[in-house]
Amino acid sequence: MKNIAIITARSGSKGIRDKNIKLLGNKPLLAYTIEAALNSKMFEKVMVSTDSEKYAEISRSWGASVPFLRSEENAKDTASSWDTVSEVLHRYSEKGEEFDTFCLLQPTSPFRTGEDIKKAYSLYLKKRANAIVSVCEVEHSLQWCNKLDDTYSLDGFVGRDDIRQRQILDKYYRINGAIYISNVKTFEKDPFIYRDGAYAYIMSSTRSIDIDTELDFIYAETILKYNETYGEITI
Repeated sequence: MKNIAIITARSGSKGIRDKNIKLLGNKPLLAYTIEAALNSKMFEKVMVSTDSEKYAEISRSWGASVPFLRSEENAKDTASSWDTVSEVLHRYSEKGEEFDTFCLLQPTSPFRTGEDIKKAYSLYLKKRANAIVSVCEVEHSLQWCNKLDDTYSLDGFVGRDDIRQRQILDKYYRINGAIYISNVKTFEKDPFIYRDGAYAYIMSSTRSIDIDTELDFIYAETILKYNETYGEITI
């Protein structure tokens, strides 16, 4: 297979200013994702899609390719990651470069590893999949979650059968935003990847940290310091 890693690093973050290049430990956030992609040795191309020449220079210094800047349209906060993927694949196709798969990697998942990417690709091949998406177990069972009305009444909030020990509740999983692998031809026909032929790659909770807020960043810094001192947390 000919695979491309597409790392999306828009410069206009609203939650945290310049989030994708903010230092986590001694490295800019996006460097962790570039290193994971390169360490996986799964890709012919490891490229960063960004609208910023500053981000592009930082990306190149960590070993990624930035052959072009993102279009103005896809630099808006209304554009989706899938719009960006489509643009990247189209730009490479215009140059005569085609790929069998792409792997969308978001810089906000710094603890996803090269080994995670390799295992996700192994699952892709084993399942003969159209797509692989990384997930992790949710922190609390959905059986303990519900909506509240304007009165904040808890009547019916939890069913009688759901008041059980956490250990025996049903397991639920969430998309963690770390790895999205897709067959290119299938994606070009229909960019909605959550359908028949798509499978989940399960990651640990600590490697599934997705940085969106300042609190997330503080949490990531804490995990990083712990890992450096005591070794990786495996939960």
